[in-house]
Amino acid sequence: MADSFGPVHRAGDTRATGGEEGTRDGRREEPIRVLVVDDHALFRRGLEIVLAQEEDIQVVGEAGDGAEAVDKAADLLPDIVLMDVRMPRRGGIEACTSIKEVAPSAKIIMLTISDEEADLYEAIKAGATGYLLKEISTDEVATAIRAVADGQSQISPSMASKLLTEFKSMIQRTDERRLVPAPRLTDRELEVLKLVATGMNNRDIAKELFISENTVKNHVRNILEKLQLHSRMEAVVYAMREKILEIR
Repeated sequence: MADSFGPVHRAGDTRATGGEEGTRDGRREEPIRVLVVDDHALFRRGLEIVLAQEEDIQVVGEAGDGAEAVDKAADLLPDIVLMDVRMPRRGGIEACTSIKEVAPSAKIIMLTISDEEADLYEAIKAGATGYLLKEISTDEVATAIRAVADGQSQISPSMASKLLTEFKSMIQRTDERRLVPAPRLTDRELEVLKLVATGMNNRDIAKELFISENTVKNHVRNILEKLQLHSRMEAVVYAMREKILEIR
């Protein structure tokens, strides 16, 4: 597969060190297990060839549509699902929710040609942690996989701009109408949520608040449960909407 893909934007800060799980001193004890899902066999094969060159990434399976992806995810329990948005039988966005049910620890990166805002928002709502356009370079595919495996979110630059615009629109709509009161978070949970929304990973949040990384993980889990959210990215959307973090 030729290098026909452009640059990737990491939501939050761009520091390469520190992650949510699976790393020690920047070295991963086990390879990142990846399931590749795309309805074009040639594209799937190209990704496998590219990722086979990475010692810390292992392609454990492939699927040609969302329905097959759910079955494969249940059997293989991958760390990362790299999945197209639009496919026959069952699309990637529809498959997201089912994959999260059968493989809760799997993180989903949408890799697609669709630059439509609606697909981006629906993917995030369904639990995707990344949304990348197929214009990114092949070298950056592996970088994106590592970043998401380490607890970061990945969005292509043009889509990140659209997401920011939507955040601002959400805040404006909130100002125009009263919302149902949000679930109450503790002061500490609010502190953690604000730092999550700035793009900090668990390790940096722990340092900032002088608490352990496990404590941060517990707070993040409690926040997502209380707010009925699926991912840190959705927590960012919530923080923007509730003006916990101000966009300038």
